Amino acid sequence: QVRLVESGGGLVQPGGSLRLSCEFSRGIFNLESMRWYRQAPGKQREWVASIANDGSTDYVADVKGRFAIARDSAKNTVYLQMNDLKPEDTAVYYCNAHRRGPDFWGQGTQVTVSS
Repeated sequence: QVRLVESGGGLVQPGGSLRLSCEFSRGIFNLESMRWYRQAPGKQREWVASIANDGSTDYVADVKGRFAIARDSAKNTVYLQMNDLKPEDTAVYYCNAHRRGPDFWGQGTQVTVSS
């Protein structure tokens, strides 16, 4: 079993920035992409960003131009740089390892955007 551990969440004012990290315990077999999801109170979990094995990235429309996903393979870490944060970005953010087989999930990290 691979462990995914998120960090970097917190409270930030609107317009501020945070960088989330997702460190995984070892190489992931059959990995297709690393993803970030989020779940706001009372809402379903939604996909936010992906980075595929070839390095290509994709984002949900309302974070394009504000968020950036990146990875450091040597450190087994994936990042989500979040800029120009808005109150509607408030959610628990989850790291996901999407693979041919069962996905792995982290425990989540809370991001709160409020003045």
